Amino acid sequence: MKRSQRRRLTHLSLYGVLIVIVLAVAFTADWHTVKVNFFDGDTWKALWPDIVTKGAKNTIWYTAIAFAGGLTLALVLALMKLSPILGYRWIATGYIEFFRGLPALVVIIFMGLGVPLAFGWSPPGGPVGGGLIGLIMVSSAYMAETLRAGIQAVPKGQTEAARSLGMSSARTMVTVVLPQAVRIVIPPLTNEFVLLVKDTALLSAVGMQDNQLDLTALGQNGLNTYANPSPLLAIALMYLAIALPLTRLVAWMEKRQQRAR
Repeated sequence: MKRSQRRRLTHLSLYGVLIVIVLAVAFTADWHTVKVNFFDGDTWKALWPDIVTKGAKNTIWYTAIAFAGGLTLALVLALMKLSPILGYRWIATGYIEFFRGLPALVVIIFMGLGVPLAFGWSPPGGPVGGGLIGLIMVSSAYMAETLRAGIQAVPKGQTEAARSLGMSSARTMVTVVLPQAVRIVIPPLTNEFVLLVKDTALLSAVGMQDNQLDLTALGQNGLNTYANPSPLLAIALMYLAIALPLTRLVAWMEKRQQRAR
């Protein structure tokens, strides 16, 4: 048997296994129970329009704040890590390694509840605001490494050419290196934005007021109120509606970047 025939036979066998699994699920599942527990129309109607006007809006708002704050702090950390001053490099490296080694949930609870209790400090926005600060701290550690890699990926000839024209180190970094580095790291930064959309769900751990509810908190309240998991499926679909276009955007940008290279 030729290699192409074996490959075709293997593919057909895999498709056959997949079809058998799908048919087994279709014929053995209790679809009435599935409908009652996950597709309850009355429960879905009760979530409308709060799931969009409150849950989705707050989720996107929290994501934007965490991303903007994290990116700003990440840029500072990346420049510190590339600094010729040893002390700056140590501080940046210690910060990045520390917050990359901690679960985001721990940092969010610590900043949203622990620090305010310990120091009598009330963060802007209450516990949710403190949780957002924690999310910014964690996301900045990851984005700092992404930015550092992007800066180092810019050919050194670009820096040498700018310096030969009389530009200072700071001006070279701002006008020559950073614009090119940002173009390089746009796909991974967009991917980080998608991750933050999902990580905002952790903010519900610190407690939210009614006007602060994100999708996850809204789904939890719906689960407790209606004793039905339909709200969880509804918010899952809403998360997909937000995240899937962004993931496709990342894939498109990566392909475009590869073609450019």
